[in-house]
Amino acid sequence: MKKMLLLIILFIFFTSCEDTKKSTTNSEKILTETPQIKKSETEIKKEKTTKKFPIITQDNLVEFLTAYGKDNPETKVRISTSLGIIDLKLFKDTPLHRANFIYLVKQGYFNETFFHRVSPNFIIQAGSSDLKSTFKKRAEIGGNYTLPYEKGNGRIHQSGTVSGAKEYRENPDNRSAPFEFFIFLGPKSSTAHLNGKYTIFGKVTKGMDVVESISKLPADDGEWPIDNLYITAEIIE
Repeated sequence: MKKMLLLIILFIFFTSCEDTKKSTTNSEKILTETPQIKKSETEIKKEKTTKKFPIITQDNLVEFLTAYGKDNPETKVRISTSLGIIDLKLFKDTPLHRANFIYLVKQGYFNETFFHRVSPNFIIQAGSSDLKSTFKKRAEIGGNYTLPYEKGNGRIHQSGTVSGAKEYRENPDNRSAPFEFFIFLGPKSSTAHLNGKYTIFGKVTKGMDVVESISKLPADDGEWPIDNLYITAEIIE
């Protein structure tokens, strides 16, 4: 009888020890395993927009923008202002201007720049400011390059076309300044000195009423609005 009791006690003891060991092992496993956390779309998007790119120069711009354009095929951009939104459609047959514009949007360049020139019944122009942040962004992206003229399919300026701006210095090749663009309002009689001289790389698909309102803002003698009209830009599609 005593022998049977001893066997039962030993069985209970070893069974208890084994369960404790298993419990400890499971606890350690729970503590040491690192859960796999899936990145959110916002985190992935942030990683893409903060990716480091080379400074654009005259030597590398065609190669860089051609490759960037293939990886970033978007064509729809929204410009937001305090007066409303303006949606743009960029043309694929002006690939360097399209890629450059998409690149600037994704780098956040246009945010905190202005519509800095307004001319009723003619154009509104954006992409510049008198803020130090704008000049800093230009330097980081590449402040000394210009884009070659792209004919596209022979478009002419008409209400809502979007073109690359340029400086009125000697520019026989009609190269565009990369950071500024203008939206044409009309009339067609005002296009003689524009057609064939400025690359048309997009058009307004929504918000021409906003464009009209912006063109009528009070401005100084240099057509710079008295009150700065800030813009932000984002990719729609």
